[in-house]
Amino acid sequence: MSQMPQQAAVRKCPSCEEPLEPGDRFCGACGYDLSVVPARPEDSPTLVVNGAVPAPDGVDWPVARDSDGHGRPAPVHAAAELPGTDSGGSPLPPPPQAPPGAPESAASGVRFDRPDEPDEYPLQAPDPRLTAEQEAAAQDAAAPAQAAHAEPAAAEKVCVACRAGRVDDDGYCENCGHAQPRERDHMEQESGPIAAVSDRGLRHHRNEDAFSVGCTALPDGAPASVAIVCDGVSSATRPDDASLAASRAAGESLLGALPRGTHPQQAMHDAILAASHAVNALADEPATAREQAPHQNAPACTLVGAVVTAGLLVVGWVGDSRVYWVPADRSTPPARLTEDDSWAAQMVAAGLMNEAEAYADERAHAITGWLGADAYELEPHTASFKPDRPGLVVVCTDGLWNYAESAEEMADAVPLDAAARPLHGARVLVGHALDGGGHDNVTVALLPFPAPPQGAGSA
Repeated sequence: MSQMPQQAAVRKCPSCEEPLEPGDRFCGACGYDLSVVPARPEDSPTLVVNGAVPAPDGVDWPVARDSDGHGRPAPVHAAAELPGTDSGGSPLPPPPQAPPGAPESAASGVRFDRPDEPDEYPLQAPDPRLTAEQEAAAQDAAAPAQAAHAEPAAAEKVCVACRAGRVDDDGYCENCGHAQPRERDHMEQESGPIAAVSDRGLRHHRNEDAFSVGCTALPDGAPASVAIVCDGVSSATRPDDASLAASRAAGESLLGALPRGTHPQQAMHDAILAASHAVNALADEPATAREQAPHQNAPACTLVGAVVTAGLLVVGWVGDSRVYWVPADRSTPPARLTEDDSWAAQMVAAGLMNEAEAYADERAHAITGWLGADAYELEPHTASFKPDRPGLVVVCTDGLWNYAESAEEMADAVPLDAAARPLHGARVLVGHALDGGGHDNVTVALLPFPAPPQGAGSA
């Protein structure tokens, strides 16, 4: 038959350390079952006589080392100091000996994940025995060797993060592991008196904008400047390819038509059609590809461009990218030269909302016109202007004008010397958008009006 559990002779609960009363079978504080506590062993320690320990119950325990005879235990030895054999019974080789003056852990066999300290540092404390002139001469003599050791070869691509590591073929720094920006993440181009800058921004994982800038001459020798800026539609397939194809096609069309004597406004219209054909061609893919991704729509983008001659300014657009006019005399008013193909612009044109209300709506940036095979109907917009004073033409995507929407705000953001230094001015405007949040890709091209003579560039 079963037996009642025996109470353990303990004074405190093993679980909560609360004092126990004699005869308790359960802890009064936590309810711990005291019957599971093993009985206290009898207090009969083994006595050591003459350094020998009797082996209880026939167990052959190893004998401890003798003391030094003065009551002090024998010194402790590391495992590497004792002889031994490998698994085959052969003697192990002696442990490595540390060089004179090395710390004791040098031959302990323990590996620390810390690089060895160099014998010499690139920058050492000055030797007090040397004069200031001698110390300076010594540092100058060592500088070339240190520079050759610290910096990669000039022909190698240097990391944009640490500025010291070499960029591997996979696009990562061998020193810090930082991924290098892709070619289209930030682009800059200067062509004579005009310049353009495009940046990925701070929120997008790639740059879906593209641009094309160039200079040419009309049949009479008068100079002409051309700038095309395209913004890929993010909800479409391959928007980066669409913007690149459109900007290249439109730029090539303009630079080819203007020297033949085509009127700049007609040349702009034809350039938009050429860009549309280039984007439409991206949708011509094998039927098997459409079967694998039936929900993908056609590549699409917006386009805006400007042609500047000695006395004429022509703009053209499809979508919501814009052209601004900023006069050199900032006391005269600037102007926006394009009208958006967007839901907000339609609401304002229909008189249903004012501009502030329309652009505050979440549907404001829904575009109603674009380049692409699935566009409802292509309606290229072109307009010609004859400014009566010099100024600057700003061609940009909404990644910039979202942070300088009105013509006055854009004029305030444009540096005063942007006409003379267009690349610097474009960089400043891109920086303005990034400082504002950089929620979108940012692209801007600057063209001074009237077009400077051929060969003129930024100061």
